[in-house]
Amino acid sequence: MSETLSSLDELKGAVDGADAAAPAAVETIHREPQRDALGRSYATGKRKDAVARVWIKPGSGKMVVNGKDMPDYFARPVLQMLLRQPFTVAGVDGEFDVMATVKGGGLSGQAGAVRHGISKALQLYEPSLRAALKAAGFLTRDSRVVERKKFGRRKARRSFQFSKR
Repeated sequence: MSETLSSLDELKGAVDGADAAAPAAVETIHREPQRDALGRSYATGKRKDAVARVWIKPGSGKMVVNGKDMPDYFARPVLQMLLRQPFTVAGVDGEFDVMATVKGGGLSGQAGAVRHGISKALQLYEPSLRAALKAAGFLTRDSRVVERKKFGRRKARRSFQFSKR
């Protein structure tokens, strides 16, 4: 920058000129829907040791997990509510059918993995839903996993009982 500014008015004019060029450089990202030949969107969801493969397509709201209806596979109402959350937040309750296969972990981890997969598949099917799902935190993988057991300890952190005599 070889030129010098002699007054604050010139500085303000230089800054205003820089602001006028800035909006032209910013572009909005336009995402295309990703669907297969059957009109479905696919995504993988993960939670703890569970991995879920999820396909969604327009339908009546039927959910099938590992070949069973969702209420049969996830019997606890809390887990069923967990799976419905992405649709409720996105405002598309009962508009999509879900087919999921899930492996590993326990029921709670599997429910979290399916919810993560549903959220990712929804935003791939309809990119305009991304903002609502991201604000609710459903597109972020919950990275908490069980801590490993260390040698010389009874569990991950619990020591053996100390005996002085």
